[in-house]
This record gives sequence, C-alpha cells and structure tokens, in this order.
Amino acid sequence: MAKTKRRSGQTARRSAQIPSGAQQKKPVQETQTTEVSQADKPVLPASKEEGSTQSKQERLSRSQRPETSRASARAQVRSSRQRYQKKQRSPLILIGAVLILLVAIIGIFIFLSNQGGSNGRKPTDPVVLKAISNVDPAILEAVNTGGLQNPIKATQGHPPLLKGPTGKPEFFYDGAEYCPYCAAQRWAVSVALSRFGKFTKLPETSSASDDAYANTATLSFYGSSYSSSYIDFVSVEETTNQKDASGNYATLQTPTADQAKLIQTYNGPPYTNQAGIPFMSIGNQYLELGPAYDPSNLTGLSQQDIAGKLSNSSSAVAKNILGGANYLTAAICSITNNQPGSVCTTGVIPSIEQSLPKAQGSTQVPGTQTGIAMEPRALIGLREE
Repeated sequence: MAKTKRRSGQTARRSAQIPSGAQQKKPVQETQTTEVSQADKPVLPASKEEGSTQSKQERLSRSQRPETSRASARAQVRSSRQRYQKKQRSPLILIGAVLILLVAIIGIFIFLSNQGGSNGRKPTDPVVLKAISNVDPAILEAVNTGGLQNPIKATQGHPPLLKGPTGKPEFFYDGAEYCPYCAAQRWAVSVALSRFGKFTKLPETSSASDDAYANTATLSFYGSSYSSSYIDFVSVEETTNQKDASGNYATLQTPTADQAKLIQTYNGPPYTNQAGIPFMSIGNQYLELGPAYDPSNLTGLSQQDIAGKLSNSSSAVAKNILGGANYLTAAICSITNNQPGSVCTTGVIPSIEQSLPKAQGSTQVPGTQTGIAMEPRALIGLREE
C-alpha cells in the first residue's frame, strides 16, 4: 500500500506543470501518463471468470492445506498413542504371564505335598534328624531292650546272605505311609540304621487320618537318602496316606519282582499267621514282621516331640523306640560280622545279639536278591525237609 501511494503522488505533480497554452499536446501526454500508469500497475486477470476460477482454486488450495496438515497430525498422534499403548500393554502382559506361571507352580507344589498325607510330606526338621542320628550311647545303654518282647525271627532253610545294590548285606523294609504300625516302626529303624551309616534326607509324614492311631507323626523312607560302609538299605513305601477316587490309598512305590517274591516267601506261615506290613528282612537271615511296639505312646505327639523324648531314657517313647532299635542293631551286627566294633561289641548289644534266635543261614555265603527270591518253592521245600 505505501508503494502504491507514492506512485499516485508523482502522477499528480506531473499534471500540475503542464502550461495552459499547450492544449493539443494534452492527449499525448495523457496517453503517456496513462501508459506509464498502466505499466506500473500489476497485471490483472484476463477476465472476471478466469480471476474468479483462480481465486476459488487458491481458496480451495488454502483451505485444503490446513485440513491435510490437521489429518496428518491426527494420524501421527494416533500412531504415537498406539505405540504408547502397546508399550504399556507389553509389561502388563508379561507381568500377567509371570503371575499365572507362579500360581501354577504353587498349585503343583500344593498338590504334590498333599499326596504325602493329610499333613503333607516335607523335609525332616534338622533338629529331628540330628536327634535320630545322634542318640546318646548312654541313653541306649540305659534303655536296653525297653522291656519289649523280642520281635526278631530267624529265617529257616539255610538261605544265603542277601546282599544289596553295592554288595553289602541288605536291610530291606516294606511298608506304606498310611500304616500306623509302620509309622511307629520307622522311628526304631531310623535310629538303628543311623548307628551303621547316615541319613541325609528323611522326610516327615503321618499315618492316615482314618485308620487306627490316626495321624501318627512319623518319617518316610520315600525320598530318603542313606549311606553306609557296612550295609545297603533298600526300602519300599507302597502307598501314600491319602485315598484316591477309587477309595484306596494312592500307590506310591511298587516292589520289584524280586522284592515281591522275597515278601511272599517270608511274610506268612511259618513266620507269621497273617501277612502284613511293616515287613523287614535283615540280610535274609532275620525278619521283623510288624512293629516292635504299640503306636499308642506316639498319639498326639509331633515329630519334634518324639525326637525330644529320645534323650530321656525313662520316657515310654524312648523305651519303645530305642528298645526296638537295640534289637534291630543286634540283628544287623550279626550280618556285618559285628562291624563296626564300636557299636556291635560294646554295651548291651552283644547280650541282645546272644538272645536272638539262631539264624540257619550262613553270613559268610554271598548271595543276591535274585538268587534268593527267584526260587520260593525250593525254599519252602527245604523248610519241609
């Protein structure tokens, strides 16, 4: 606008200098002035219609550019928002997956623990394991037989010594976790075996809640770990203490063919009138069929309570468990040639060993479980002779 005003002022000043007598030259001057003025003016559209069309196009172009820009901006915002939402969802999905996995793992552990019994099978308390593994010899000496009737029987028919997986005399145990009599006997077995070796794993469980002496606190040889320089310990826990859908106690372990034949050979007449568990074979030379004592003295006690009473030789619990352990210790000494001497040749063990029935087999003749168990009829024939 300022530039246009300056041009208009210059034109007016030129017109004012024309003399009054020069009338004829006026059209020429006006023409020139007009041409100059028109030359200085901006070029106009050829027609109103053409100018109108161009104006519309310009307005349309100007109106479309902001719309396009806004649409592009909105698309970018949506894309950013989607990327942000995906980033937000990814950690949430990961966290959810981890939580589901943890719940599944916990559920599996709960299920497996419940398979061990009403209270679940769990690792032995170190205090309990120490009490079992380190009974004071003076307490064992004071208890002696605990007033128990001798539970050990000798095998008949001169069977060879049964050896275990590593070639040492084998102590074989067959029982079940639901069984209250097995629950009582495991305490004595564990104490006796600990005098010849070491348990590093000895899970806790209890007898069945719907059987006699319900929920008797005990140990389980299922999942146990034992090592010894003198004997091989082999165990079978046939069932848990929980019933399955069929109403029977759920199967846990099944005796091998050789173990089943060994049980069949000795778990009945003339050794016992009624087959049952617990069943123990000590090198195929001695048997203990059933518990050495009644489980009633363990009723209502926890594993920790029972372990604590092993240090009191006058307690009924100590007399039962340690008296039974001393009988088993004497029987084991008879198949290890009284090794170790620190256990077998001191205290009350030699006198208890002398009180055992005389085994007809020879502890000097090596044998295998297969050789003993594969011929049960021959063994019966030898007994008849």
